[in-house]
Amino acid sequence: MRNLSNRQIVLAARPAGAPKDSDFRFTESAIPVPGPGQMLCRVIYLSLDPYVRGRMNDGPSYAAPVQIGGVITGRTVSQVVDSNMAGYATGDFVFCDTVGWQEYGLMGADALGLRKVDPQRAPISTALGVLGMTGFTAWYGLLEIGAPKAGETVVVSAATGSVGSLA
Repeated sequence: MRNLSNRQIVLAARPAGAPKDSDFRFTESAIPVPGPGQMLCRVIYLSLDPYVRGRMNDGPSYAAPVQIGGVITGRTVSQVVDSNMAGYATGDFVFCDTVGWQEYGLMGADALGLRKVDPQRAPISTALGVLGMTGFTAWYGLLEIGAPKAGETVVVSAATGSVGSLA
């Protein structure tokens, strides 16, 4: 495996309006080697979420911008291929917010959103949908914030979107 390369999509320029091909660059680098307390994971599923467009800007935001030359951010479901991290073994499936648009990524205990995904409970892809952020947002928004009562009519605006369709 060490003689293979890690294919990545990086931000080449800040988009003005709708992103175009020249705003991105395909790169290849060496597959990283995990150090103490880290694990190497291979991306299986990548979620292409709308929030990523905002992270391509460099301005005030709730989330740090992707740096020019940096790997585009994205939530992933990955498989552990090499682990020096307690509690994670080769073959485990994990969800993480920080690996992004690349084939392989290093994760440590501080990786944003890191959690194991159990393929015996549900297909691993559901960690990016119904059992992930969009499913939780739909559930919380509908049942906790909306709190519908018997006899009320529920209308879901944007029901064709990822969250609305689950609500």
